[in-house]
Amino acid sequence: MNALNQKLQALVDKEGSKDDTYTVLLGVLSSDGQINFQGAAGGASTDSPYFIASISKMFTATVIMQLVDEGKLELNDHIQTYLPHLPLDGIHVHKGVNYSSDLKIYQLVHQTSGLADYFDGGLVEDFKQNQDRAYSVEDVLDIVRNISPAAAPDSGKSHYSDTNYQLLGAIIEAVTEQSLADAFHTRIFERLEMADTYLYDCSKPPSVEPLPFYYKDTQLSLPLAISSERGAGGAVSTMDDTLRYLRAYFEGQLFNKTHFERMMQWNAMFFPMHYGYGLWQFKLPRWANLFRETPEFIGHAGFHGAMAYYNPEHDLYIVGTLNQVDKPIRQFNFMPKVINIVKSAST
Repeated sequence: MNALNQKLQALVDKEGSKDDTYTVLLGVLSSDGQINFQGAAGGASTDSPYFIASISKMFTATVIMQLVDEGKLELNDHIQTYLPHLPLDGIHVHKGVNYSSDLKIYQLVHQTSGLADYFDGGLVEDFKQNQDRAYSVEDVLDIVRNISPAAAPDSGKSHYSDTNYQLLGAIIEAVTEQSLADAFHTRIFERLEMADTYLYDCSKPPSVEPLPFYYKDTQLSLPLAISSERGAGGAVSTMDDTLRYLRAYFEGQLFNKTHFERMMQWNAMFFPMHYGYGLWQFKLPRWANLFRETPEFIGHAGFHGAMAYYNPEHDLYIVGTLNQVDKPIRQFNFMPKVINIVKSAST
């Protein structure tokens, strides 16, 4: 193990020694292959499958952009065009105005629909209390219909809502005439030889169970709920597969690369996060770091510390998980430490 890899493994071990930390995975890869590290701590190995949670949204956005390339939908299309079978009326009533029939595909992808988030509307507490239940897209809409929207559509800000990506998954199924699991498999996983990545379905147990994740010191078992998360947060992957996907994604192998200009039009979401099209941008302003330059990360995070990010400055891909629901922003303290180690090794 070279000196850089030793330092990265020491970082993984240190993170793994923290309270209520049971498994840590970290993969770091440079585009030229000069940096290629995978490390694990706790009850994990570097090839362990793990739940990637909201990183699944990148898969959903990927297929949407593929369908745009194929002329099978347009981002400006109204969602009701593709979802006449779903009860959409009344899901978005803001200040007395019913926007439910006006919602468009790009607003879902960009998180600018203003739709309420069914997950934050109650399910997040069920997760933390280990209360498992299944829910359909129709159930999601029933929940949302009883929660106030965050804003009117296109309010100038992105409002994070898993509801958007449940609806996008339903649109993909309607357009492709495939299950979402099959659409992901044929369009992404099979194409990139991601043999260990799939949408979790508790009715079809995998040969190797994904790593469990935790809320504080409680191991969570939520097979029904995770199966229900679908394109909003229901995928399982490995570090090898996620790194392969990130490279293909940012190199333009999965859809027309010209879409990135639109997909990386960042909207403020919550400090210091910005949202694009199925992408988060994380970069602290200089004033928040003693006026020193801070690294930029583009990709997506997951609810329990999963991470899949590209750092343009060093041409690095960073993946892994902390598998802990408590303190969900923890990976954003962890990833800059990875960059600091890489920077110190190159000087």
